[in-house]
Amino acid sequence: MSRPQQGSALERVRGLAREVAKFGAVGGIGVLVNLGVFNLIRHTTDLQVVRASVIATVVAIVTNYLGFRYFTYRDRARTGGSRELPLFVAFSVIGLVIENGVLYTATYGFGWDGPLATNVFKFIGIGTATVFRFWSYRTWVFKALPEPESAGAPVPASVFTSPRGRAAGSRAPEPARK
Repeated sequence: MSRPQQGSALERVRGLAREVAKFGAVGGIGVLVNLGVFNLIRHTTDLQVVRASVIATVVAIVTNYLGFRYFTYRDRARTGGSRELPLFVAFSVIGLVIENGVLYTATYGFGWDGPLATNVFKFIGIGTATVFRFWSYRTWVFKALPEPESAGAPVPASVFTSPRGRAAGSRAPEPARK
């Protein structure tokens, strides 16, 4: 393997690591919002577990969109409301179903509905859905901008010459006309 390919592979790994760290930072805030809203609703209302969880997930999705768009993926292409937002909502709804499906199964399938159990399974659901969300957001929603052309790429000679064949910016006299 040649040296430049190793460097570019290393740069891709570093870039992915930075992206995962930023995604994790925003996601961490989203988890805190999600669990905080979930527990607030659970302890102050008589709302059923999964309904409280869905509300909390929606609040976290809004929080996460702002963090992803303006922090994690701020350098990515901006397609605005025409493409980005509908895709984000669609993939977020799939993540919501994954996340709350885990909680629903634990609560209504196995009867594990105590405060500790619901928080544990809510957290497991968040983790499971996060893997899907990371893949879908980076692949479909916040697409990477095209790579800039390499600095070592050959530059056409026409860039350095004027239409009369002289080097651009040169002070050499023009050939005499007859």
